[in-house]
Amino acid sequence: MTKKTDFRYLSSAAMAIPALLLAPAALAEAKEAPAAERAAETADRIEVIGHPDPEGLLPDQTAPKAVSAISSDFIVKQAPTLNAFQLVNLLPGANVSSGDPYGLSTSSSLTLRGLGQDQIGVVMEGAPQNDIGYFYAYPSQFADAENVRQIALAQGAADIDAPVVAAAGGLLSLSLDDPRPDMGGLINLSVGSYDQRRAFVRFDTGTLGASGLKAFVSYSNNRADNWRGPGYDLRQHVDAKLLGEWGDGNRASVAFSYNDAKTSAYPSPTLADWDAQGRGFNHDARYDPENGTNYWRLYRAPFRNFYVAAPLHLKLGDGLAFDSSAYLQFGHGNAPYGTELTETGNFLGTEELTQPVALPGAMDGTATVLGNWTGKQFRVGDVGKLTFEAGAHRITAGLWFDYGTDRVTQSYTSIDAGGRPLDQWGYQRRAIRTADGRLLAYENARTKTVTKAFFLADSVTLTPRLVVDLGFKGVGVLRKGRNFLPGPQQTVRTNSFAALPRAAVHYRLDDRQQLFANITTSFRTPNEFALYNSYYGGEIVGAGTTNLKNEYSVSQELGYRYIGPSLSFSVTGFHYHFRNRQVATVVNSGGALVNSTINGGSQTSYGLDAEIDYRPAKGMSVYLSGEYLHARLDDDLAVGADVLPTKGKRAVSAPSFQFAMGSTYDDGRLFGSTALKYVGRQYATFMNDESIKGYATLDLSIGVHLAGLIDAQRMDLRLNAINLTNPRVLSGVQAVGTNARDTIGRGGILISGAAPTYYVGSGRAFVATLSRAF
Repeated sequence: MTKKTDFRYLSSAAMAIPALLLAPAALAEAKEAPAAERAAETADRIEVIGHPDPEGLLPDQTAPKAVSAISSDFIVKQAPTLNAFQLVNLLPGANVSSGDPYGLSTSSSLTLRGLGQDQIGVVMEGAPQNDIGYFYAYPSQFADAENVRQIALAQGAADIDAPVVAAAGGLLSLSLDDPRPDMGGLINLSVGSYDQRRAFVRFDTGTLGASGLKAFVSYSNNRADNWRGPGYDLRQHVDAKLLGEWGDGNRASVAFSYNDAKTSAYPSPTLADWDAQGRGFNHDARYDPENGTNYWRLYRAPFRNFYVAAPLHLKLGDGLAFDSSAYLQFGHGNAPYGTELTETGNFLGTEELTQPVALPGAMDGTATVLGNWTGKQFRVGDVGKLTFEAGAHRITAGLWFDYGTDRVTQSYTSIDAGGRPLDQWGYQRRAIRTADGRLLAYENARTKTVTKAFFLADSVTLTPRLVVDLGFKGVGVLRKGRNFLPGPQQTVRTNSFAALPRAAVHYRLDDRQQLFANITTSFRTPNEFALYNSYYGGEIVGAGTTNLKNEYSVSQELGYRYIGPSLSFSVTGFHYHFRNRQVATVVNSGGALVNSTINGGSQTSYGLDAEIDYRPAKGMSVYLSGEYLHARLDDDLAVGADVLPTKGKRAVSAPSFQFAMGSTYDDGRLFGSTALKYVGRQYATFMNDESIKGYATLDLSIGVHLAGLIDAQRMDLRLNAINLTNPRVLSGVQAVGTNARDTIGRGGILISGAAPTYYVGSGRAFVATLSRAF
């Protein structure tokens, strides 16, 4: 979606235009069009998300589903370090657990309507951002906030052409700014708590001669100490975009995003750890040769990622258009940890090693080492679509193809006498090897994933006020893998197909009121680690299987939307039913921590989302949102040879109530914003025998437009307070459990309890930013 107005490059007079804090519905059309087509179609009629005119009028929304959005005018008032998850925290249903105030750490999560981030599709410029093997998305790797024009959040229904699976929880869509038509740029300099220092610079080429091409490139560098415990985070990031437009709505662009970071993985406490140590549950600041596995340098995660997206929109004739969204991704990184190895008694898969392993620095045959969890991914794909308009019909037909490889290795690297890893990246050439030269690894597998999909949709305008959408999507996911560890398993293969019909209705009561309803289906294949055997001590502690059933869900929404000159609001009721509800977690099996997928059986959820935007005066906006969620398990949970009595229990990580309130103010010289969020109690086990209480956070910002004091160029100075109230709370569930306490199953067998782990809510931070356009 393009816009003619960009607040980040305007003078203080233009900044006086009041803007909506959060749009109650994204500016998506009812038709299931890809990002490139929607951008071309709306370029002439939408200037900015929210209120583009001084009276604060909302643009008419026609999406037949619940969608919320935040505008660039809201983003520019926030701390520039915040990631996409933190920025959508006020939207209905969004429950964000952030491990640090600056959004740098990977210790964070997002749930929507009680569904985890591995159930939420994420796209940027039409390209998928979710991990191909585990479906997680990592917001610290996304584009810098200064380059984001819009973040839209569809809480329940992903677009039919979106290149995502496992999206029952909705779709998070990021759109980058278009390059400016005139040469110029922007510099942001920030300093903050915990020795935070950030520099951002962007340069726009302007239109390049008669070619009509224009581009921008930006670079940022961010550093901050850990807000709790020792250590620090580093992040370098590059964004770029090249755009060409010609003829009647034709448009092609290429967007690049490169991220290079070394960030800290904050330790996740159990409830007992939290009660005993609170925020003191951290890694060690100094290395102890006799007990050094908790040393902070062994928990710094280096990652490099490169993304390319190339959306294209072509008008082939009257009523006929072609869209393509091609993408390419590379990624490599390590999520390390401290552990101990012995020179003898080791196994490789099920094979016992008869010769000792050489361990530099070993004392009495034991050495502290860096345990590596390295991932190397490659992914390429494209969504191609033809759209034909004839009379009352708008027919869409398209294909999606995605090919990806994922090499995952858990190996070990030596450390020096001071506890520093010899190689923090976990490269195999520097890892510890067996006496006969093989890689000593706890896990060693390569998985190829091929996704193929076709979709067909028809949007029928029955009357000027009534539009009916019908669609069908067929998705096939093939996984083929190789387990390189000795043992009974060498290759794995699983092939899934799901039929995903959908329908939606949109009715316009008058120029301000709308009704909408939809029914959508979604599915999710098991995570790739569920395919592979896990070995510990030469024994299989986790049996890989291709027999896990796919999750399948059916959701419905019914909503009302009102858009007025000073008051706008929307209310959406929703209902979900899941078969084979899948929940990813980590279990302790035979003394080894093993990634696992729990089949939670059937689950039913229903609730209500609402949001209100009120503009009492020019330059002022007040926003309220809330959610009620009723999420219950419909089945008992099979554990070992018995079942836990979980039927009727509340779903994990699914707070019954959430509430948010935000505001913005801008009088042309002074500006500011507030963001208050309350999240209710969250259960951490399927038995509901452990939970964390509700909590609230508050963010504030205040700033001044300095344009006109020195020259006409835009210059702003602002101060952001993140998590001002500084609540000492657990903010979310990091690893769910079946039962925390020992429980007698339905069959009379004692099922031992295991403690879940949690995210610690981040501490208070202040950030001052000087922004200057040129």
